[in-house]
Amino acid sequence: MLKEFRDFINRGNVIDLAVAFVLGVAFNPIVTTLVDRVLMPLVGMVVGTPNFDTFGTFACTAGGDPATGIVVGDQVCAGSVGAVITVVVNFLLVALALFFVVKAYNRFKAQTEEPSPGGEPAEPDDVTLLREIRDLLADPR
Repeated sequence: MLKEFRDFINRGNVIDLAVAFVLGVAFNPIVTTLVDRVLMPLVGMVVGTPNFDTFGTFACTAGGDPATGIVVGDQVCAGSVGAVITVVVNFLLVALALFFVVKAYNRFKAQTEEPSPGGEPAEPDDVTLLREIRDLLADPR
């Protein structure tokens, strides 16, 4: 059983997954700050408020505990359709931010890579073989 565990750890996928997880956790504050400090204020400029939490509130009571719901004026509301909209907008903005970061990284990576020697990549052997067969069949000898 110890040998199986060692083989499992040494397989490579576990290490790659662990590194990806740690990098994802470390990258989270960057994306969160980009969304909270750049993208959500832009949404606030367009819509008028940076979140939709007070939109579609229901089950409101006067004098409730603010920790249990959303405060609207002097009432505390237990439910809010806008809270779901805010979470969806946040998700889409995080996805957009990650898209731009990955796109910029890929562009940077493509610029720093050296071109392959010989210009164009060589075609696969099976394609070369099929071309030779075609040319032999076309030869009327």
